[in-house]
Formats: sequence, C-alpha cells, structure tokens
Amino acid sequence: MEPIQRSLKKWMRDHKQFQERMNRMKEEVVQSEEVSQLIRNHPSLTEDAVEKQLIKLYEYQSQSKDCEKCPSREECINILPGYVPRAEVEGSEVKLAYDKCRRQRKVEEQQKQKSLVKSLHMPREILEASLSRLDLKDPDRGSAVEKTVRYIENLNEELPSKGLYFHGPFGVGKTYFLGAIANELSDKNIPSMIIYMPEFVREIKASIKDDSMNEKIEAFKETPVLMLDDIGAESQSAWFRDEVLGSILHYRMMERLPVFFTSNYSLPELEKVLMLSNRGDVEQVKAKRITERIKQLSQAVNVDGRNRRE
Repeated sequence: MEPIQRSLKKWMRDHKQFQERMNRMKEEVVQSEEVSQLIRNHPSLTEDAVEKQLIKLYEYQSQSKDCEKCPSREECINILPGYVPRAEVEGSEVKLAYDKCRRQRKVEEQQKQKSLVKSLHMPREILEASLSRLDLKDPDRGSAVEKTVRYIENLNEELPSKGLYFHGPFGVGKTYFLGAIANELSDKNIPSMIIYMPEFVREIKASIKDDSMNEKIEAFKETPVLMLDDIGAESQSAWFRDEVLGSILHYRMMERLPVFFTSNYSLPELEKVLMLSNRGDVEQVKAKRITERIKQLSQAVNVDGRNRRE
C-alpha cells in the first residue's frame, strides 16, 4: 500500500506542477502582443477555443517572426530553421502556415547567384572576384578598369550584345576581370560560364572517349555568356581550332551571344599563333576566320601593369 500512496502523491504533485506550467504558459501566450491581437481581430476565438488550441498558439507566439530572436540564419530558433509562422483563423480554428524568412530568402538568392556562374578549372579567387576591388587609381590598369566599369554600368537585365577581349602581359590580372564581370552579371540573373582554355582543350579530347563531346560543345554554344580565359596559351590542333572553337564562335556570333576573352596576345598576335597548328602547318585564312569572329563578339581592352603573381 505504501508504494501506491507514494506513487499517488508523486502523480498529484507532478500533475499540480503540470497544471501550474500550463497556466503560466496560457497567461504568457494570451497576453503576448501577437496572440492578443489575433483574438481581438477574430471574436470567434473564444476562451474555450484558445484553451483547446493553446499548444498551437504557443508554437506561434514563441517563435521569431522577423528574425528578431535569431542571432543569424545558422542559429535560427524556429521549428523550421529559416521559416517563420503565420497564423490564419478559419471560424474558431487556428491554422499555422510557414513562410521563408528574409535571411533564408537572402541565402537562397546568394546560392542562386553563385549557381549562375559555372566554371571549368578556375581558381576560387576568380569566382569570388569583385568589381569593387578593381582599383580605378591604378596608373597601369586604370584604363582597363574604367572601360570595364563603364561596360557594367551600361548593362541592363538583357544580355549584352558583345563581350570584352582583355589582352596584355602575363600576370597583370586579366582573368580577375572575367570573375568580377561574371559576378556582376549574376546579380542581374544572367548566367555565365568561365573556361580555362588549356583545360578546355584537354576536356574536349577526353570527352571523345566517353562520347560526351557534342553535348559539351552544345553547352558552350548555348550558355548565355561564355568566357574563354587564356586563349592562345593552349597547344591545339587544326581540328580543335576549326571544328570546336570555330564552331562555338560561329554559333554565338550568329545568335548574338556575347563572349569574353583573356589572352597574352593582341588580336594580330593571336592570329599568328592560331595559324600555326601543332603539326607545323601554316593556315592564315583559317586563323583569320577565328580572329574575325572574336572581333564580332567582343571589344578589345588592353590590360597593362606589373606581374601580380611575382
């Protein structure tokens, strides 16, 4: 009998504590600004209806509504991190719906923008490049920076008709310009693809084995903005120059899809490089065809200065 009495007393004590906690919770919930406003706006929420839905109202009241209770998106206190509750009343029934909070929307927008910039073997520094880091007062690169900033300022939500052809000595930061422009384009929801040309050549050669070459070439043709980094640095065959690079540039020229380039060579110098195949053949007409397409697709911008990689 003694153990039963002890158990009964414990149950009564726990039950009393539970009731006290429920009463405190009810008082806290009903007196909160959000719930009291909800009750005022909906007379159908009687005391009995509130009592029956106390847990649901507590769920609504205790969570952050405008990120005010959360230190950051990563430390969100809500049941569904990144989502805020919204109370809807139908008759005497309270229903909770969840919407994305402003921080969650910002995170998703950033992820979306990052996904707009695709790359093939490009360093992270370039993918995180920013136009704000380009120094307008740099005496060596000032002209290139100014032309780039002006180009970006003239962009709207539509695709630009032409890209830019950055050329200059090794290591002056030409590739950084591409990354900065790609991120500016992503802010306008314009996707771009950056390709390091020597790796591009190897990628195409490797794709012959797994029969994915045509699929990759089509992707390079159709991406809204294409960026070819270090053109002229790759050891290429006449086949790659004419059938791959020439085909991509021709398609984009006809479809008025912009291409951005970087090169250690000016266009006349690039033409001389392209006319020599890896077999030693000299094909000036075919090389000129490539450079003429580059002229149609981009505007030349000279980048000068010290070697920033030293």
